Amino acid sequence: MTKSTLASRPAPQRSARRRGIHKPLRIVTLLAPNLFPVYEFIALEISKKLRWPAELVVGSSSADLNGHTDICFLCGLHYIRVTSLLEPIAAPILQGARYSGRPIYFSDIIVRAESPWQAFADLRGRSWAYNEPNSHSGYGIIRHHLVAIKENDSFFGAVVEAGWHERSIRWVRSGRADASAIDSHVLAIAFRDDPGLRSDLRIICPLGPSTIQPVTVARRMPVTLKSELRHLLAEMAEDPEAKNFLNRNFIGRFVPIGDTDYDDIRRMSRAAESARF
Repeated sequence: MTKSTLASRPAPQRSARRRGIHKPLRIVTLLAPNLFPVYEFIALEISKKLRWPAELVVGSSSADLNGHTDICFLCGLHYIRVTSLLEPIAAPILQGARYSGRPIYFSDIIVRAESPWQAFADLRGRSWAYNEPNSHSGYGIIRHHLVAIKENDSFFGAVVEAGWHERSIRWVRSGRADASAIDSHVLAIAFRDDPGLRSDLRIICPLGPSTIQPVTVARRMPVTLKSELRHLLAEMAEDPEAKNFLNRNFIGRFVPIGDTDYDDIRRMSRAAESARF
């Protein structure tokens, strides 16, 4: 776990003391490393617009979510497992026709470009890399899909936990794993940062869509502050500098979102659990 302090301006009217809070906002990200610049920028915007010092923590598990966490970026599957601590207030709408202007994303199944596999069914007996068990895009939706097609955990020949989507991508590219499911936003960033990746990998099918990862806040947070954060995120794309940054990272804007928006992920998780998978 790593931590960085985000600078903010002093607040002449809306100080932390007037809000009844005397310490920096603790902002935690549990999402893919190649998305860190996005959430660092958002954390800086929150600190700047609220005129409130903040610290950004890179976490790795639920153990990093404690009573001191104020804001958290995490996967939808992880969120539905910690709803006693957190609630969603906003989520991004990604750029591209496939997203239809909705806060959704896909799990893109990747293989090496030269491989013979053309469909998910072709992956029977092949080696599979997934990022980690709290990930919907890399883990949860795959369990649900296997149950939906009347398969189980014996479908793949070998299953290896990579830790992060980026490592799964590297393992498929190098041949260490035959296939993996990658968050479509993470994959778009990876393609942007390494153009050669497009010729080395091939998407054989998408799974989804699913509701995209939320920006969450602590349930103990004052209602007025939750509302202020929700509006701040929804209006972020109206600022030219922020809009340019979001565009470079394939985000159109943020929209308000609530707990029931993640019922699709709950249904998929329950289906896998009811099949004892």
